[in-house]
Amino acid sequence: MKKNVGTIDRVIRVLLAATVGVLYYTGDITGTAAIVLGILAVVFLLTSLVSFCPLYPLIGLSTRKGE
Repeated sequence: MKKNVGTIDRVIRVLLAATVGVLYYTGDITGTAAIVLGILAVVFLLTSLVSFCPLYPLIGLSTRKGE
């Protein structure tokens, strides 16, 4: 796994995941939307932790500097 997620991309992913978490905790999102956004938030957190997004190689993208 070659790292392909840059620092700014990682920060944005973590902020989006945190936003979904807060919206769920406060009850602003519920039901199917909460499930879908929760799964997306977990994926964002995981990809930011490992600095690899499996979709990026498919479209030939890398947000990491020097790539």
